[in-house]
Amino acid sequence: MELIQQLVNGISLGSIYALIALGYTMVYGIVRLINFAHGDVFMIGSFVGFYAVTMLHVGFVPALLLAMASCAVLGMIIERIAYKPLRNAARIAVLITAIGVSLLIEYVTIYLRGAQPEAYPSTLMPDRNLELFGVVISSQSLFILGTSLVLMVLLQFIVHRTKIGKAMRAVSHDAEAARLMGINVDNTISATFAIGSALAGAAGVIFGIYYTKIEPLMGILPGLKAFVAAVLGGIGIIPGAMVGGLLLGVIESLVSGLGYSLWRDGAAFVILILILIFRPAGLFGKNVREKV
Repeated sequence: MELIQQLVNGISLGSIYALIALGYTMVYGIVRLINFAHGDVFMIGSFVGFYAVTMLHVGFVPALLLAMASCAVLGMIIERIAYKPLRNAARIAVLITAIGVSLLIEYVTIYLRGAQPEAYPSTLMPDRNLELFGVVISSQSLFILGTSLVLMVLLQFIVHRTKIGKAMRAVSHDAEAARLMGINVDNTISATFAIGSALAGAAGVIFGIYYTKIEPLMGILPGLKAFVAAVLGGIGIIPGAMVGGLLLGVIESLVSGLGYSLWRDGAAFVILILILIFRPAGLFGKNVREKV
């Protein structure tokens, strides 16, 4: 029974990682860029949700939508200002820019509001224990999992059933051919950043509810773990990011459940090392090393 509880907790945590990892993998699939500022977009989403609840006195769904909209706009601004001018630059220049944008977001946030942490109101989503088939499961974990799954299904619908989704897949396959076919590549890339950032904003609100405490540097570790999840599933592959995030969450919960809670963060990076050694393309990718 303890194992089932740990699995449910792990899947709930993994769904948060999966939402963040989707942003990494979508952007990489389109422009071959690892957006290391993505974890800080997640942090901004968490704070937008917090202030929406505490200052505007709205419920969970309006706070979630407001955080997603704010992060979508932020993602497009970052892409247009920081990444678009470097579209044809060396990869190291883009990587350094991504790290710079990450630090800029963190320390502008600290400058504007200070470094003190905040606590999400417990009334936003009261936590109750539910007993299902003899297993005690947190209602909060189930709600977080349900919300994350709805967002993942919505993303799959957008990618496979809408015009912008078809444009994203075309640009991912061959940007020049897509441009010749009349697709606006710049707008498609901006839309990709917007969708990925919106999912990170949603993950920020869910994370705030799950862990209660939020602070300006909170995006660093979840962002890195989500990157590990994207690599685990296969960077650039959307189903891979989902599965990678869920697997990573389950592994962390099992490590904690076995009494090695101090090792739970290290477990993610051990997985990254093993994946890069034995299957660098990830679980869903073709096992071929990309030429740099």
